[in-house]
Amino acid sequence: MTQVLYITAHPNDAAASFSMAAGQSFIDSYKAANPDHDVVHIDLYNTFIPLIDSDVFSGWGKLQSGEEFAKLSETEQQKVNRLNELSDQFAAADKYVFVTPFWNFSFPAVMKAYIDAVAVAGKAFKYTAEGAVGLLTDKKALHIQARGGYYSEGPAAELELGNRYLKQIMNFTGVPSYEELIIEGHNANPEKAEEIKADGIKRGEALGKTF
Repeated sequence: MTQVLYITAHPNDAAASFSMAAGQSFIDSYKAANPDHDVVHIDLYNTFIPLIDSDVFSGWGKLQSGEEFAKLSETEQQKVNRLNELSDQFAAADKYVFVTPFWNFSFPAVMKAYIDAVAVAGKAFKYTAEGAVGLLTDKKALHIQARGGYYSEGPAAELELGNRYLKQIMNFTGVPSYEELIIEGHNANPEKAEEIKADGIKRGEALGKTF
């Protein structure tokens, strides 16, 4: 069965967020078009995502030196086990849908923490004599993002780091298909905000039928 990870990184819901509204429209449409697919919602604001900290490095180091998992501290076990769960889930899925707002030229920190948890050697990519090689070569990815200003083109385009980062990570891990649904300009043109939101919802619905 095709599994889709619907990964949202926004503290607000579809009523308050343009990106979440488009995301909800997309996923509703996708489910209707693909009723036999398994869609798993990962709400990053309500999911335990361990940071790569001293506990994690300590736990990894002990395991690499041959120490048994049971001998790790309780905190090390909890964090290392959770990171394994997240990376295994990501590697096993077929499609990824990322929904984020545009904050400080990128996206919320929880998304970076999630990428750090899943883009790991041995599962998402491997090292070879010729360099790193992506392992997720049979996947598809979509990024839905709302931006208050205009960053897709023009002088501000070089400041856009969130979508470009996700695209690069997906490319690095071997994902061959990366699509974008960008909603922008609602803060720059508040008089058009509702029109812009409606257009994002409409495009989300259409994309859900073909992704």
